[in-house]
Amino acid sequence: MTEHQENHSCRVRPERDCVVIGAGPAGLTAALELSKLGHGSVILEADDVVGGISRTNEYKGFRFDVGGHRFFTRVSYVQDLWREILGDEFLVRPRLSRIHYRGKLFDYPLRPMNALRGLGVLESILVVLSYLRAVVAPFRRERNFEHWVRNRFGKRLFQVFFKTYTEKVWGIPCSEIGVEWASQRIKDLDLIVALRNALLGSVRSKDGEVVSSLIEEFHYPRYGPGQMWTRCAELVEARGAEVHLKAPVVRVGHGFRRVREVVVRRADGSEESFGGEQFLSSMPIGELVLSMDPAPPEGVLEAARALRHRDFITVALIVNREHLFFDNWIYIHSPDVRVGRIQNYKNWSPDMVPDAACTTLGLEYFVQEGDDLWNAPDEELIALGRTEIARLELASEEEITDGTVLRMRKAYPVYDGAYKDALRVLCLWLGEFDNLQQIGRNGQHRYNNQDHAMMTGVFAARNVAGATHDIWDVNVERDYHEQLKVDERPSEASAAGGERQVPAGVGPEELDAQIERAFGRYDPVALGAAVGIVGGVGLWLVTAMFVVFTPAGESVGPTLSLLGNYFLGYTASWNGAFLVLAEAGLGGFFAGWLLARAINCLVDWELRRLLRQLERQSALNILEGEHG
Repeated sequence: MTEHQENHSCRVRPERDCVVIGAGPAGLTAALELSKLGHGSVILEADDVVGGISRTNEYKGFRFDVGGHRFFTRVSYVQDLWREILGDEFLVRPRLSRIHYRGKLFDYPLRPMNALRGLGVLESILVVLSYLRAVVAPFRRERNFEHWVRNRFGKRLFQVFFKTYTEKVWGIPCSEIGVEWASQRIKDLDLIVALRNALLGSVRSKDGEVVSSLIEEFHYPRYGPGQMWTRCAELVEARGAEVHLKAPVVRVGHGFRRVREVVVRRADGSEESFGGEQFLSSMPIGELVLSMDPAPPEGVLEAARALRHRDFITVALIVNREHLFFDNWIYIHSPDVRVGRIQNYKNWSPDMVPDAACTTLGLEYFVQEGDDLWNAPDEELIALGRTEIARLELASEEEITDGTVLRMRKAYPVYDGAYKDALRVLCLWLGEFDNLQQIGRNGQHRYNNQDHAMMTGVFAARNVAGATHDIWDVNVERDYHEQLKVDERPSEASAAGGERQVPAGVGPEELDAQIERAFGRYDPVALGAAVGIVGGVGLWLVTAMFVVFTPAGESVGPTLSLLGNYFLGYTASWNGAFLVLAEAGLGGFFAGWLLARAINCLVDWELRRLLRQLERQSALNILEGEHG
């Protein structure tokens, strides 16, 4: 990889087909796809390594990640890419994660009975009473994440298993976190699959195998996620692309609705300009807008400044013990420590440690750039980590032999009350540019998983080649979560890449159609008309037949005359036939109408009950998106 250090005020580089800002999963995937489509590119990365938040760091031979990154997807194209890049170095690993609370470990994903047993009798009673209160008197309008969780679990369980950890991660009260953070994790397609399971049993594939989730195992590179993206960078360079490290963007020149150049600043203070026909950006969308030259209108600048991120610190500790616990990671819900999550990298891959007699733990602190933890010296952070590991009784301080610290800016986009309006303003303004696309988690300020970020890069690259994908649809109308069996169909863009398939999710209209098929409603008018017509015409025909075929002088249908007890004025005669036609028709219509309404009420009640149950089950996995 190249690191130019030219002593010019602003060196101008030759134009390329495409300039890609950021060498994370989205940017490198876009560059790889561009190379397959015959387009050259240059990738500009502010950091000294590739991978973005999916990087892997090394300290004295011990490897550690910026958070754990499970490689899971239901998108065959992404799975094929991972295999293409790493081959046999892409491992299948067992998964175990639990929640640490008050000195006890609870299963994760949460299992209600396990949680109640761990909490004890008194706390369990309070949890159940709190839940019943939420059922009887829920928040009628869910204004924030706290309302969303309490409506499904009650206040007590919210405080135990959701509040502390969530507020550690985001640094703001749950009452200020938008409902979108939860709803983005619980997709419509999940409900469809679950509805099918509930109504028809387990969903099976064409070959008869049950479609299972990736709860119990996941894929992982032998030497961490950074191995994947380091290898990907090597592949794109071998195909003629350039990857520039330590090249933070300081200015994006534009004019006449087109981006003209991206200017980066080198380590020696010099600047370098990269021009191109097309530009893909995975840098934080707010920073992209603030880098625009000429500057956008003040309202757009205010929106860019309104977007917030959560920063991240990993304190990696080397422990002189072969085995500590079986979990890949543990969520720390205990409020008496500041650590939010603990990774056991040896359980992700044995090759993450050079000495099998030792274990590497990653203590993850969710911080804000400039706060006390962010500004603390590394020695203080390592000492804090040693103390908190001992307090949690996961290892003793004496067993910890060494440690190091990694800080990561803008690790998570924050879904606060202001983000949606601010993002809408930025999208409208950036949408005016003909040759600029935003990709990746930070590029779209969207809490995407790794495969989602990659697909934004794939679609953007294909747009450069002439396709017309809406890359903002990824993870909105399309869904690629681990619980799903995603439909796929070839597209013109995929054909250009060797007849590969791209994902096509179920949109809102198709979703409504599937729910309608699963929970069909009766049309009251139609059922009423059917019952009325059948009843009225049937009785008219019976009466008419008796009148016609009864010999003269004999009494017409003495038994039939008993219908007079039910239909006013009825007699076994032509007058009675037409009278019963009218009365039975009207009575049948009313009875059918009432029956349809009653059935529909029961169906609606059952659908609401089932959807609520499925939402609660999905909410038990609400933390899953932080590993992807």
